[in-house]
Amino acid sequence: MVVHSDLPYPEGLAAAEILKVGSASHEEVTTDKKKSTGMRDIVQGTALAGIIGLCANGFHILSSEFSYWLSFGRATTQIPLGFSMALLGAGYLIGIASGMAILVGTVLAWAIFVPYLTSVLSPAEGQAAAAFAKTVWAQKVRFIGAGTIGIAAIWTLIKLLGPVIDGIKMSISAIRENDSAEKKALHHTDIDMSPKSVGLVFLAILAGLFFTFYTFVAEAGLPGTVTLIYIVIGIVVAVLMGFFVAAACGYMAGLIGTSASPISGIGILGIIVSSLVVLGVGQSFGIFETAEGTKFATALAIFITSVIVSIASISNDNLQDLKTGFIVGATPWKQQVALILGSVIGAFAIAPVLNLLYQAYGFTGAMPRASMDPSQALAAPQATLMTTIAQGIFSSQLEWNYILFGIGVGVVAIIVDVLLKKNTASLALPPLAVGMGIYLPPTLEVPLVIGSVIGYFLNKHLYARAEKRSPDHVEEDVEACKHRGVLFASGLIVGESLLGVIIAMIIVFSITSGGSEDPLALVGKDFSSTADLLGLAVFVLSIVYFIYHVLSTKFTAEEKE
Repeated sequence: MVVHSDLPYPEGLAAAEILKVGSASHEEVTTDKKKSTGMRDIVQGTALAGIIGLCANGFHILSSEFSYWLSFGRATTQIPLGFSMALLGAGYLIGIASGMAILVGTVLAWAIFVPYLTSVLSPAEGQAAAAFAKTVWAQKVRFIGAGTIGIAAIWTLIKLLGPVIDGIKMSISAIRENDSAEKKALHHTDIDMSPKSVGLVFLAILAGLFFTFYTFVAEAGLPGTVTLIYIVIGIVVAVLMGFFVAAACGYMAGLIGTSASPISGIGILGIIVSSLVVLGVGQSFGIFETAEGTKFATALAIFITSVIVSIASISNDNLQDLKTGFIVGATPWKQQVALILGSVIGAFAIAPVLNLLYQAYGFTGAMPRASMDPSQALAAPQATLMTTIAQGIFSSQLEWNYILFGIGVGVVAIIVDVLLKKNTASLALPPLAVGMGIYLPPTLEVPLVIGSVIGYFLNKHLYARAEKRSPDHVEEDVEACKHRGVLFASGLIVGESLLGVIIAMIIVFSITSGGSEDPLALVGKDFSSTADLLGLAVFVLSIVYFIYHVLSTKFTAEEKE
């Protein structure tokens, strides 16, 4: 997926470009002039995104998103706008095919599904039209998106079976042969962890999963045989679904980036599969005959899903890192060892942090102490959604029609994608991107789409200009301009991401010290209308500057040397 695909991996590409610019030994930056120009592009993008991010998410003088709501009779929809610089940069990197597929999904969700459902369903008493539309999207339409993502992910996995099988064959061959001589002949960029090492790591993971599931299931006080069956069931579901979601999330992260990859959509699929398996086994042992048994089944399904979602998150991040290493010529086995260590250390670090948050604030519906203020509880909306789905399956009240309809949408998208690739030279409709367009918040999708459109039209203009100003070196001219665009887009991703981490740290420090949840805010909520206009204006100006930055690239024949 990293080596044999043309997926852009936006964050991985951004990190690689930064490493390349910072390395004087790289062939593309052998001259001081090129190196300084590349670093300047990254710094400018980083500074622009950082300043805008600070003004939007820290000072709140700029809006980060805006929606204009429309009503036609009982039907309600919105025209969404998102002003994320990082997503604009990611959109520039992902390409027009993915951008248009996301747009198709967004149009399906907000021009067809939400208006139709709001026109036929009834809102709660006193509920505003916009709030009702948001509820319909969250509780109905997102399940359509999850179904589309699910079938598209299966299709993606089928397409990836060839490379996976080839990799397994190579691993088996390497185990059977004395490969020390062959290894010495390989370039360092072609050396992965040995199959034996991978096998040992896998066994260690299985042992860790067994211990984890045992400590969880044993507390239920079930008979020994039933406990063992649930442990084995949990491990098998987690491993098999883990393989599936790792491939799907890795593909989605490569398609639109880690920050926009819909892990919660994968979580919906995970909780559905886990709940169905637990339901089938639980009915055999009479688990659902008591309220406590039903609570245990719900908790077990969520616990299995937590393992699946963890695998999805690791795949999301690690494949970006591996793509970075592939671009800059890193040694794969060293990266793989480092990523394993990072996952282990992260596991030890995350649990205490989550427990600290739980003890400090609690989660909605689960407070550690009766005296705590429920209004300060952390909402954890995705976890609440998973619980609702599991309870709906166990009580036979889950609305399957939306998921099944989403599967149908996914099948249509797959057929269209196959036909486009078969009958055209460059057109495609990635079905996973369509599903993400339905599932993700539209304000996240708009900057992705805008970025992809900017990249497409800039590319066409650059070729037309190069044919006039450097007819003998068209490709070199275009590549020089595009490279500056990639560096600037990489800076946008880095700048907003770094600023987001810094602001989050400031907020956490403020809250834990008894301070405000918005310690950097300069204005109140009554400034929101002005912030919307300022955010839109700054976003438009940023796009203009982005385009100018790419078009201002100068090229002479000597630069091709």
